[in-house]
Amino acid sequence: MTTTTPPQPRVTPADLRDLLGDRLHTELVDHFTAKTGADPHYVERQVLECLRYLYLVSRHRDRLSGLFLPVEQDIDEIWHYLILQTREYRELCEERLPGRFFIHHRSIGYEAYQQEPGREQAAEEALRWIPLYCREFGPFDEGVLPHWTIVRFLHQRMEMTLEEISELEPIESVDDEEPAAPRGADARG
Repeated sequence: MTTTTPPQPRVTPADLRDLLGDRLHTELVDHFTAKTGADPHYVERQVLECLRYLYLVSRHRDRLSGLFLPVEQDIDEIWHYLILQTREYRELCEERLPGRFFIHHRSIGYEAYQQEPGREQAAEEALRWIPLYCREFGPFDEGVLPHWTIVRFLHQRMEMTLEEISELEPIESVDDEEPAAPRGADARG
């Protein structure tokens, strides 16, 4: 009987923290710990998942640009805070992240988003993140569940194990048309 070892992540939490820098990382954790009253370790994970999101958008611009933000509102709030650190955010996007382009943010309410794509397209877009996430950061663990909406849905509602979710392959687009207008994260350069 052969067991396979899950692939090691290409990008570690320490790598992502280094992209942000100790000063800004500490500032983010301190700010959101004070603002929310959450445990600092939980906030550190929120910051990590925000950085993972930005890393994926930067590295896979062609596949993820303009898709709905698949993370919780708290992660989006951290992204907003980063954007307000104008110089640091520009440097992060254009000098440190792999795509080397400014990641713009365009908010759209969930209700408005639900009216735009059909259910199949929304599912395809949400599922597009999973294989890319696992390829870059390794398989999902329990700590991701509060932060990535689609992973939590598949785990809790569809009763998939985190291992099964981590093994999902990309699905073909539900249609062969040009990509829809950007919703959620707008990753234009």
